Parts: sequence; structure tokens; C-alpha cells
Amino acid sequence: MRVIPHEKFPSVYWIELDDETRKLATKNLVPGTQVYGEKLVRFKDVEYRTWDPYRSKLAAAILKDIKDLPIVEGAKVLYLGAASGTTASHVSDLVGAGGSVYCVEISSRPLRDLLLVCNKRANMIPLLTDAARVESYCSLVEQVDVIYQDIAQPEQTDILLANVRAFLRDGGHAILALKARSIDVTKKPIDIFRDEMEKLEQELKVVDVKILEPYDKDHAMFLLRL
Repeated sequence: MRVIPHEKFPSVYWIELDDETRKLATKNLVPGTQVYGEKLVRFKDVEYRTWDPYRSKLAAAILKDIKDLPIVEGAKVLYLGAASGTTASHVSDLVGAGGSVYCVEISSRPLRDLLLVCNKRANMIPLLTDAARVESYCSLVEQVDVIYQDIAQPEQTDILLANVRAFLRDGGHAILALKARSIDVTKKPIDIFRDEMEKLEQELKVVDVKILEPYDKDHAMFLLRL
């Protein structure tokens, strides 16, 4: 077994196992601590966490060869729809101790699990609030380098754009995990993706789009830049 840097993204790693399979991983910001049952691997005195693309749409987008990953060491990230913290914890690894991850979650049930994660990760800030009500947390969040959104609501594109206007710095990036079936169950997902792209292009540049199958059905990941 060995661990090697990802060929495109310096904060992401490959764990190469003895049976010649490879798994994505991030360097564990809190060694010895798991978040969702992921495997911990120690290599040359550094601990890594395997990153499951079936549990994390961001990992799936990396495996689908997304063009860029602007979540880098030291970055400030606004995470909309953090749920129990599975992907947010890997974002925490990516930005490191010098970065920040503002974790917005509307539901109190997953927030309880998210709080346990945040209590161990000083760079994660939990916010129990509605991502559609930007005014409810505008005084708590600074300008950020990246907005990451994973919210399964019909108005998910409008929610992202409202947060972009409020929090994204000039030249910053947004990453949108778009769930077609949450917008319209009667239309083909590809048609929904096209319609939402047209809406996004009114305010943002679309850098890349990746369909996330087989990892997530009827999902696309949009990489955008202000």
C-alpha cells in the first residue's frame, strides 16, 4: 500500500492498495477520528481518510474528472446544506487549519451529528438556519472564496445565486450539486440541467458540468466562477 498525491488537486490523495485498486482520500485534520465510518490509513507518519464517492458528491465529481477544485488550503468556504457533515468534513481537511468552513443546515436532526463533527474540527462553524434566508446569517459569515451547495429543493439555483450575491468574493467559485428530481419529476434530467444552466449563466461563468452517475442518480455538479 502507498499514498500518492492526486495528479490535478494537491490537497487530494490516492490510496493505492495491494490489490491494485485506488481510493480517494484526504489528509485527516483530526488524526484518529472518523466521521462516517470511513477507513483511516497511516502512511509515512501521516493519517488519511478514504473518501467515498457514493457518500459524497464532491468525491464523485473528482472521479468524474471535474476541471478544477477551488477548495484549497487556506480557503474560506460557505457550505450550504451541510447535513451531518460527511462531505463538509473532507472540505475541512482540504482547507486545513488555516481555512474556514461555514456549515449551513436547516434541519435540527442532522445538525446534532454535524455539531459533533464541528466540535472536533476548529475550522468548521455550524449554523442552524435556512440557506434561502441569507439575511438570517449575513452578519455571521464573511466574504468567502468558494460556495458549495447541496440542497434538494425546487429553488436550489435561486438559493445559490442569492448566496453568491451576498458572500462570494470577486473571482470566487461556486460548486452546485444539482438534483434534477427535486426541481421537476416530469421533465428529463438533462433538460432540467440545461434550463438551470441558462439561469446560472446570467450571473456566473459555467466552468464545467459533470453528470454524477453512477455515483448519484439524476445529479449534476456545476463548477462556476463569479
